[in-house]
Amino acid sequence: MKPGNKLEKPKDRKGTLLRLGQYLLQHQFSLLLAIGMNLAGNLLALAGPMLSGRAVDAIGAGAGQVDFPKVFYFAGWMAACYLCSALLTYMLQVLMLTISRRVVYQMRKDVFSHLLSLPAGYFDTRQTGDILSRISYDIDTINTSLSDDVIQLMTTIITVSGSFIMMILVSRSLVLVFFVTVPLSLCITRFIVKKTRPLFRKRSQALGKLNGYAEEQVTGQKTLKAYHQEANRQKEFDAFNRDAVEQFYRSEYYSSCTGPLVNFVNNLSLTMISVFGALLFLYNRMTVGQISSFVLYSRKFSGPINEAANILSELQSALAAAERVFAILDEEPEKADEPGAAELKKAKGQVELRHVTFGYEPGNPILHDLSLKAEPGSLVAIVGPTGAGKTTLINLLMRFYDADSGCVAVDGRRVEDWTRSSLRKAYAMVLQDTWLFTGTVYENLAYGRTSVSREQVEEAAKAAKIHSFIEKLPQGYDTILSEEGANISKGQKQLLTIARAMLLDARMLILDEATSNVDTRTERQIQAAMRKLMEAKTCFVIAHRLSTIQTADHILVMDHGEVVEQGNHEQLMSQNGFYKEMYQAQYE
Repeated sequence: MKPGNKLEKPKDRKGTLLRLGQYLLQHQFSLLLAIGMNLAGNLLALAGPMLSGRAVDAIGAGAGQVDFPKVFYFAGWMAACYLCSALLTYMLQVLMLTISRRVVYQMRKDVFSHLLSLPAGYFDTRQTGDILSRISYDIDTINTSLSDDVIQLMTTIITVSGSFIMMILVSRSLVLVFFVTVPLSLCITRFIVKKTRPLFRKRSQALGKLNGYAEEQVTGQKTLKAYHQEANRQKEFDAFNRDAVEQFYRSEYYSSCTGPLVNFVNNLSLTMISVFGALLFLYNRMTVGQISSFVLYSRKFSGPINEAANILSELQSALAAAERVFAILDEEPEKADEPGAAELKKAKGQVELRHVTFGYEPGNPILHDLSLKAEPGSLVAIVGPTGAGKTTLINLLMRFYDADSGCVAVDGRRVEDWTRSSLRKAYAMVLQDTWLFTGTVYENLAYGRTSVSREQVEEAAKAAKIHSFIEKLPQGYDTILSEEGANISKGQKQLLTIARAMLLDARMLILDEATSNVDTRTERQIQAAMRKLMEAKTCFVIAHRLSTIQTADHILVMDHGEVVEQGNHEQLMSQNGFYKEMYQAQYE
């Protein structure tokens, strides 16, 4: 450890164990069966040393004085016990793998389901790679611990308890040796576990940061190469990689010290047993067979303690991973709909904002006392410089965030009076950042509707000026698009998302720079087609190219979170204000 590097304390070790236990208790019958099989298998294995001692006592003191029938009798029982124990152990491992698989399946399902219920703000402030690391790496760590470490832990408890009882039955005097060595082993283990627990948490966090950074750089490869940032990004990656490796080394270093130290103490106990056992034999207090049995039981007693130390170290990693997974499950989901919230089934499309103030951080508002009204079927354009609050306004309309003060209303009622799901279904949305999933072109276009005919899909594609391109693909509408549509151009992806939005039966439409990736000629064609298709629908368009929104019914000019001007194109141009300056600056 570097000087001055303060260890991070674990949050709630007991709580994490209890929550993991709750997942296990969902499979009570299987778990009880596993405990029974483990108990039976270990008890059969514990019978071996006693039978071995009886076989040794069947050997006489003089040469050739061996009672072979007696030796074969006990040896046969030993083989039978060990064979049955091995079969039960194999069946136990299969059963625990099944239990851990079910637990991990349920845990991943719970995490993913909870992620879908989280507000948009959660994903705005977290790295995607770190979230993915928790779903994959951290849950895999828990899976390994449940399938392996739980079995070993149960085995340790049974073996240690059973061996201790058997040693007392063989010789109470020799058992006193362990009153010295066992506390010493426990002190060593406790000291190292205390050191490693926060280190394993740091290791999981470092791996999450590394995955998050790697995901960002892989996603932005083209930009990275275009700006010749390979060397700089390599340096930054090396720093994250070095931190991850260093945290891994620190946690494993202390963890690896446990085994040798505890093993030394165990061997010390074996040495003491040999010395005191010889003295007891000298005074005719023990037979050679009893000493042999005691030594075997001492190994069974000490070995699991050594393994338990390693298991506890591995459990620290599992607990650290579980804490990160449960941290997602503990995140507050989107606020539930207000009692009595109604379904917005047939929206008229009237949208109004009254004196709305909002900021992503308390005390730092982005929108200030914003008011606007969009009548049904109108086209409202929102323009302004970068950072003016245009996208923030869209976030409020979709209820990705709620206003700090003021009121956002749809069809004369506050958005809080409508259910979130029905409100969002009333909007169709096309963003500047296009998103397509791995699947056919048809599946991507029909994404927002449960039942849609092929003809409807083709009609929307024709309106979006993308039908002829789709027809030229190898399998037409059945062509598989790769992840995020990487096998088509960015402009074509945007046209597909526009066609997808056209298929939605929504009374309101949001276009956030939706035509930024297409050429001017195609953009005009799309706008003409969309204008025709979206008659009687309320449309909100965020645009930087002012030439594209001249026909808007109402233009909202925003700057620093405030509406500085509003009106149609002719009215704004006649005012000789901020809008006219922006318009002339673009043409100049």
